[in-house]
Amino acid sequence: MPRKRETAQAIYQKSFNVLERVPPSSEANATTRFLWPGVTHESLLERPFHVYDAEFLDVIGNNPTLTLLATSDKDPIFHEAVVWNPPTEEVFFVQSAGSPDAGTGLEKSSIIQKISLSEVEALRNGSHTQSQVAITVVDSEPQVINPNGGTNYKGQIIFAGEGQGQNVPSALYLMNPEKPYNTTILVNNYFGRQFNSLNDVSVNPRNGHIYFTDTMYGYWQHFRPEPGLRNQVYRLDPDTGALTVVADGFAAPNGITFSPDGKYAYITDTGLSNGLFGVNPTSPASIYRFDVQKDGSWDNRKIFAYVGARLPDGVHCDSKGNVYAGCGDGVHVWNPSGKLIGRIYTGMNAANFQLTGFLFGLNLGISIKLVRSIKLQCRSIGHSARGAG
Repeated sequence: MPRKRETAQAIYQKSFNVLERVPPSSEANATTRFLWPGVTHESLLERPFHVYDAEFLDVIGNNPTLTLLATSDKDPIFHEAVVWNPPTEEVFFVQSAGSPDAGTGLEKSSIIQKISLSEVEALRNGSHTQSQVAITVVDSEPQVINPNGGTNYKGQIIFAGEGQGQNVPSALYLMNPEKPYNTTILVNNYFGRQFNSLNDVSVNPRNGHIYFTDTMYGYWQHFRPEPGLRNQVYRLDPDTGALTVVADGFAAPNGITFSPDGKYAYITDTGLSNGLFGVNPTSPASIYRFDVQKDGSWDNRKIFAYVGARLPDGVHCDSKGNVYAGCGDGVHVWNPSGKLIGRIYTGMNAANFQLTGFLFGLNLGISIKLVRSIKLQCRSIGHSARGAG
């Protein structure tokens, strides 16, 4: 490391390639945290920016920081659909659907919320008068039912709603990010059949088409009926309304994003987690990459990364093509070739996050936390961590 960074530490994988004792799967598996000899959870948290390769230094810059924005001990209000709306300098996000603590899912819908980036900056620099930022509930009309994924689209926000019970189908909603937060449903069926429970959504920057994942977490979390379709990835042409399947063969397609030029698509497969049904450590905890053809179709599926810390959920690219994923212990970062270059360690599951020139991470644990990093030159993380979209 050319220059010492007080919040960063170099990680040498060679130091734990050979262990004196390798525990069996009953002790070390998808539900456990890997602490190799010489480190502790506390030492990893003390300097949470873990440098696996020098390329990560260009991402984090000279003085990366993590700032706690808000916390909730009982009612999980931070989950996914983290969307930055530049005109209002606000970040939108949603509550977890199907969370037993929140009581969301079948009886009541999860909600959309937002925070102000000006408050975030004030809290970060010590000028904020409160200990955490204010969280505002967004009352969409008609309501987005059990929102999970989200993305920007032509000045508005698309939310992937998971649906509710048998009679409220899963759907894509388009929402005005300013009052009265009016919404329009873009699609709610595949040739007359309900989607299982839409999870995440992204817009390809090259062709402008809307791509989204459909999986069965609504069923696994007991607020959607038994699935009637394969778990797969869809493409919606907003001009013609044409809806096509671009990829299948997943256990649980989850996060979705594109490279800055739109030539590659990334899908996280979180089949390892079966919601309230537990985990299957032999199922995928993987990121797959596809080539996006000029006509919008996908081919050349390849494994991009397999995550050792539980699973990859939300996924995003920065302007240099680096790939970020929310994983079981924080946010992991790979270069475009699939080499792990760094990790932002929180010690808890990071369901999703967003690149806004800052990096917002949403973490799920016993104490629900919203953290944000990092303010550096040009309102970016190092040189490149602006979103690709």
